[in-house]
Amino acid sequence: MIDTGDTAWVLISAALVFIMTPGLAFFYGGMVRSKNVLTTIMQSFFIVAMISVEWIVIGYTMAFGGDMNGFIGNMDKFGLAGIGMQVLEGAAIPELAFVAFQCMFAVITPALITGAFAERMKFAAFAVFILLWAILIYNPMAHWVWGGGFLAELGALDFAGGLVIHILSGVSGLTICLLLGKRHGYHYTAMLPHNLPMTVMGATLLWFGWFGFNAGSALGANALAANAFVVTQAAAAAAAVSWVLVEWKINGKPTILGAVSGCVAGLVAITPAAGYVAPLPAIIIGLVGGAVCYFAVAVLKEKLGYDDSLDAFGVHGIGGTWGAIATGIWATTEINPAGANGLFYGETHLFTAQLISIIVAYILAVAGSFILYRIVGSFMEIRADETEELTGLDIVEHGERGYARSVLTGSPLLGAFEDSSEMLANTVHAMAGKG
Repeated sequence: MIDTGDTAWVLISAALVFIMTPGLAFFYGGMVRSKNVLTTIMQSFFIVAMISVEWIVIGYTMAFGGDMNGFIGNMDKFGLAGIGMQVLEGAAIPELAFVAFQCMFAVITPALITGAFAERMKFAAFAVFILLWAILIYNPMAHWVWGGGFLAELGALDFAGGLVIHILSGVSGLTICLLLGKRHGYHYTAMLPHNLPMTVMGATLLWFGWFGFNAGSALGANALAANAFVVTQAAAAAAAVSWVLVEWKINGKPTILGAVSGCVAGLVAITPAAGYVAPLPAIIIGLVGGAVCYFAVAVLKEKLGYDDSLDAFGVHGIGGTWGAIATGIWATTEINPAGANGLFYGETHLFTAQLISIIVAYILAVAGSFILYRIVGSFMEIRADETEELTGLDIVEHGERGYARSVLTGSPLLGAFEDSSEMLANTVHAMAGKG
């Protein structure tokens, strides 16, 4: 029978997860230059609309339709056919509530990728690539882990999306940013966040929505949801502290960008483990996650020289990887009898399954994104050229500006100094190359 309390919690959680994607738009939007703020926000906002339609038409049945040899769902629920008011198997909620909840997961996952290629992809190519990515990469992976596919049969655990969402999006983002190449002026032009208060607001909405993300995955108003809620808070807080402390020690100053980045890193790390670990291990997961993701962003990216614009891989790819590993260490059936015991509780099978699943997710993300990029690039232009980047994609792609007049002086365009300084740096760099 349908439980009204469980149903109410899942629907509220779906709404909480929904607000995460607009929150992500602000989080990313504040970190780009002012001439690209609307483009960045538009990408996340448009994904909400496009992927919601895709999910209802074909996404849900691919992920949660009848299993076909462990690899994909069949088409028996195409267009949500046959899904009426019936109860979801194994839960006390209508299946439509589960459809809505999972739709918001399908929405935010490709939106996370956009942080890796911010400020340099044409909008038409972005829309085509993201749609194909959702259908051909996200939907199969969701089936493998959550829909009864071969990784679920292997015993892999992913409570709310470390494998399906964060590793898949982060590694795909890294692949695309490498294929696109660096932004013009990267390494010799300042590319600073133009509005950190906007980024903080976005991070706050992400933190708020993440309670629905993790606790909602219990699919009921129960003790498991309460545990997921508490460990989510514990890991996010611990990671914010550890990121700031490491940054403070290395750079001499604690920053608000570091604090919010650490918070998100902790949220990412606890996501796969939220329904399987106790609060004290969650604090350890957060502390390690914040420090590891800091080094991925501040050291690894600089050492290897790739232009992951807004650190999608450093936070989501690395954080999701650590979270999936940590699940294999600290998961316990004392928290969730439907789960398994990890290394800390004397068993090795789960840890092995987690490592195999991580490898599978990396292979799918890299190979799938590479192939889709080449397919899209074969019939349309993907990368904005140097002139378009210098002008800013807000004007070039959408004919709009985020800020008509300076918030400080009220007269010049907000991006005028930003544009002129970038132009000067590009000129100097070109002259130095010729000299």
